[in-house]
This record gives sequence, C-alpha cells and structure tokens, in this order.
Amino acid sequence: MVSQEQRRRQLAREKFLRQQQRRTAARRKARIRNSVIASVLGVIVIGSVGLYTTDVLKGDDSKENASAEVTPSASASKAPDPCEKAAKGEVKELTFKKEPEITIDKSATYTMALQTTCGDIDIAMDASKAPHTVNSFNFLVGKGYLDHTKCHRLTTSGIYVLQCGDPQGTGAGGPGYTIPDENLKDKSLKGDVYPAGTVAMANQYNAQTGEGRDTGGSQFFLVYEDSQLPANYTPFGTISESGMKVLKKIAEAGENTGMGDGAPNATVVIDKATVTES
Repeated sequence: MVSQEQRRRQLAREKFLRQQQRRTAARRKARIRNSVIASVLGVIVIGSVGLYTTDVLKGDDSKENASAEVTPSASASKAPDPCEKAAKGEVKELTFKKEPEITIDKSATYTMALQTTCGDIDIAMDASKAPHTVNSFNFLVGKGYLDHTKCHRLTTSGIYVLQCGDPQGTGAGGPGYTIPDENLKDKSLKGDVYPAGTVAMANQYNAQTGEGRDTGGSQFFLVYEDSQLPANYTPFGTISESGMKVLKKIAEAGENTGMGDGAPNATVVIDKATVTES
C-alpha cells in the first residue's frame, strides 16, 4: 500500500516532469520560429560581385528572435492588389567594384523619396549617424539603381517588415560592394526592438559564428510595426507619417504564402527614387 507521503512525492515528480516537458516543447518551438524569422532579412555576399541569396538559418542575434511562432495556413488566399500599375521602364543592371567615396555632408539630413506604385514613401536619413549607408544610397539612387525595382518580401508574423533594394526582385541582388555596420547603439533600438517607422539595412550577420559583420549592400527593410530584433542591422532612416500609411496598406494586403513571410500581394514597385539634402 502506498503511503500518503509516497503519493505526495510521486505527484511532485510527475508535476516536475510535466514542467520539463513544457519547457522542452517551448524551446523546440522557439528554434523553429527562429529559423523561420532568420530567413527574412538575411542576405549573403558571395565573391567579389556581391551576389546575394537568402540564408535559411542565422544565429540568435539575427532576425530569429521574434516573439511569435509562424504557422502555415492550409492555403494562402491572395488579397486584392491595392496598388497601381508600374510606370514604364526597366531595372538598370549596375554593378560596382567598391564602395563609393564619401561625398555627402555628414552634418546634414538627407531625404530618400520612394515613388512607389502604392504611394510615396519618404525616408529621413541621418548622415551623422550612418554616413556610409546614407552616402551609398545617395550614390546608388543618383545612378537610378532603385528605379523600377520591386519590394520583394513582406513579413507579417513575428516581425513586421517590407524588404526592398534588390534590383533582381528575388532577394539575390546587390551592388557589388559592401558597407560597414553603423549606428547599432542607437537609443531608438532600446530593448532589442526596431520601432515602427524605422528603416534599416539587411545583412548576413550570423551570431552563432560571429561572422558576417559589415556586409550591408543595397537591401533594406521598412518596419511597419514594432519588431523584436537584436541590434545587428544598421538603422539609418525614419519613415514619414504619410509613408507609414502606405506601408500599412501594403501590409494589410498580406503576403502570398500564408506563412507570414513571402512576396507581398501588393505589387510594390519603386517607380522612381530620389535623394535630396536638407
């Protein structure tokens, strides 16, 4: 016959085992979630031509520290396209051997205006905090690099971003050079959160190996809701209020996989990009 004390100990052991099982399951879910979110913003530079491709798994300090698990739906229902037809023109196939010499005024503020098929998105860029990044966009935009390019990726679960800046429109394009990480200690990133309205650079950093620093190219992401991300991606701009309304419209149309990460249902094309100093 089992005594009351023995029964109490048995129940305690069973409770402990249940707790351990729940913790193990939670860690497993976190690893799955992290591997999905890691694919959102990461790009890898290959060789001297700066070719980019999507990286399926990054380290803990990549994009994988998002706060929500992505669950695929049975079928992705495509929402109506809220955007207009793209302007006539073709993407310029441009590749550069090295980062351009810094010619901007580091004490000035620059505005990158994106005239998109979904509406205008203005980005105020702070040259004093991210001079290499701002100078690079000033150079690329001056060459027409972003004109007629698609914003190829929308993430609607875990983190909330629209990714642009790839002339190929596939996540596999870059300018042929890389720029250093900048402004990673900005006060706006408090608590490892990229707040809504932030514009930051994608890169190939892998926290597990410590490799991939200073690998920004031309791909950038626009944050339309606060997103839990480690401070590894150069924040260089802030989206205007009217631009945020455009982003919300794009986000509400959803993405094409039903998994929270895919091409936007909205046909987001940058018809024309300009940079002005103010």
